[in-house]
Amino acid sequence: MTIAEWCIFGTLTLYLLTIAAPKWIAFRQFDNSRPRDPAFYADPIRSRALAAHQNGIEAFPFFAVAVLLAQFHLGPQRLIDELAVLFLIVRVAYVFTYVGNRPTLRSILWTLGFALNVAIFFMPLIRSAWLA
Repeated sequence: MTIAEWCIFGTLTLYLLTIAAPKWIAFRQFDNSRPRDPAFYADPIRSRALAAHQNGIEAFPFFAVAVLLAQFHLGPQRLIDELAVLFLIVRVAYVFTYVGNRPTLRSILWTLGFALNVAIFFMPLIRSAWLA
């Protein structure tokens, strides 16, 4: 498996941990028979963790598809790996800024993450330009 493929797994794990952590920390208040109970998410930190989790679900498909298509079309693997690692680092920082209520920095990180996804998606064009 490539580093970029491991980053897909890391990104999936990140968005799962983003919501699992608040549930685990507040396990006495969390009712597993009502996992989407709005009362549990009334706490501001839990609410932001839920929002970060939901954003992770939204960001994941584009990242996974971008990596797999870039590899399938034989983009430069080293560059794909490096951008995928950078994307994962940005996503970790994004979660911390979301939970920590830093909206401006969070928006900057979201934009950077999206730009990294676009760059990964278009990696095969770089290979085409090098071969032309």
